[in-house]
Amino acid sequence: MVSPHKVWKLKPPTPRAAELAREAGITPLQARLLINRGIGESGAAQSFLSPRLSQMADPMLMKGMEGAVKTILATVEARDKITIYGDYDADGLTATAVLVHFFSDIGVAAEAYIPNRLEEGYGLNREAVEQIGRNGTGLIITVDCGISGTKEVGLAQAMGLDVVVTDHHQLSGRPVPPCPVVNPHQPDCPFPFKGLSGVGLAFFLSVSVRAALRAKGWFRDRTEPDLREYLDLVALGTVADRVPLTGQNRILVRAGLGRIADSRWPGIRAMMDVAGVRNTEISTDDLAFRLAPRLNAPGRLGDSHAGLEILTVPGVKRAAELAGKINLENARRQQMEQSILDRIEEMIRARKDLGGRRVLILWGENWHQGVLGIVASRLVEKYHRPSLVVGVKDGIATGSGRSIDGFNLYKALSRLPPLFKRFGGHAHAAGFTLDEENLEILESEIEALARRELAEEALTPAVEVDSDLSLSDISREMIHQIMALAPFGEGNPDPVFRSRSLEVLGSRVVGGRHLKLRVRQGGTILDAIGFSFGHRFSLNGRRIDMVFTPELNRYRGSEKVQLRVVDLKICNGT
Repeated sequence: MVSPHKVWKLKPPTPRAAELAREAGITPLQARLLINRGIGESGAAQSFLSPRLSQMADPMLMKGMEGAVKTILATVEARDKITIYGDYDADGLTATAVLVHFFSDIGVAAEAYIPNRLEEGYGLNREAVEQIGRNGTGLIITVDCGISGTKEVGLAQAMGLDVVVTDHHQLSGRPVPPCPVVNPHQPDCPFPFKGLSGVGLAFFLSVSVRAALRAKGWFRDRTEPDLREYLDLVALGTVADRVPLTGQNRILVRAGLGRIADSRWPGIRAMMDVAGVRNTEISTDDLAFRLAPRLNAPGRLGDSHAGLEILTVPGVKRAAELAGKINLENARRQQMEQSILDRIEEMIRARKDLGGRRVLILWGENWHQGVLGIVASRLVEKYHRPSLVVGVKDGIATGSGRSIDGFNLYKALSRLPPLFKRFGGHAHAAGFTLDEENLEILESEIEALARRELAEEALTPAVEVDSDLSLSDISREMIHQIMALAPFGEGNPDPVFRSRSLEVLGSRVVGGRHLKLRVRQGGTILDAIGFSFGHRFSLNGRRIDMVFTPELNRYRGSEKVQLRVVDLKICNGT
């Protein structure tokens, strides 16, 4: 089974680009890139290029926010204890940390509870609610979870606790919990942006509660917290959760990136140190590929306590200790992940029938639950097939799946025979548990469904190319124009360009699996880096077509233009 070749889809010319450039006072390149991203009006273009906190929507527009604020204020005024019930991933941890810091800053006692991923699973659970109630809590506030916890909310209320649910996940069709619920996906919610992360909701809740306390005179004899200090946490959780970096998220992440290098929180600074993030200009890639994996690592391996503590610890020494610990746990997570990937590649080589399948489903004994989703993502990246990876222990199979555009994984699982003890998720990701004896039935049924509903063309990965570009046109100034569209991520991808007939002057492998190139077109010579392209090292003297993102490589105080390879093809006849 081999990785499919990518199709390069060059976006059509944009005649309106010149007009938009004049109207908005931007460059033609910026105008074309914005139009390619669906932004064709002058006002929208200016707002996109200059996102400001003053453009944030009124959080009180969100359905359930008024009730949530009233409930929280009643608890604060009664001096009852508050427990923040979060999730074990980076979004849930940062959301929990935002509210812990907020309540601490306003002088209110608040504790946090993060369920153990392996022992408790995701979301509210009965045992946790009972434990929290016994500990004297008066109010539970959920973050990044709770929308499906109707029974657990009812239990808490029967015990005399108040509950506020904040959750950004899609509603499942089940009854909404009988308490204030803050979720922009609720029917008739007038909030103009639906794509917030869990930490984004926690931040908007903090804004609303602070405004209500201000109106009540709470800060006449107390220091009012500056919520801008929380925006680095908001940026980290938002990027980690891969929600669209458009609209309100773009405003929050842009502002957060500007604060993270001088973060108030010792744990953020300590994580940056161990992750080697030392640039003054922090990017979304730094958050997504350096900080977030380390923050996620403890929760993936079971106990996320260190992940939450590093975001809330006040001392520099303890923060450094925790950073070292989660760095080691991240390395252990990587080893587990690679071990499973290696085993899967052996299985793929041994099973010739997998080459024609539209869905990959592979399982093994005692594969660690915490890394199955990452492994599934790696398979999707390599083979561009919906992929389900399952660990089996004591006859119980627990799996995680990732999918591609064109195949809604959650809907697919919900349409299968009643195989599952439980499952949940969304279009591109899902988790599930079933008896081991049903795995072969699952494999057969989901393959049959994919053959009926997954179009053949969806199995070929595509690279969206913004335009053709000559190497001679690439300069620092041009890259700065491109960077005005940052932060890049979901919903706002890195600009990609195509250059043809490049002569490869040098080709070598660096870091074990990355491809370092030196290419020439006409009189222009530039370096290029292709991450995970090491298998294409033998290109010296060849001519290639390349799609890439131009960037500035900063190293030890120097700065030079570099091309980040997205894909490449050898020209015919070379």
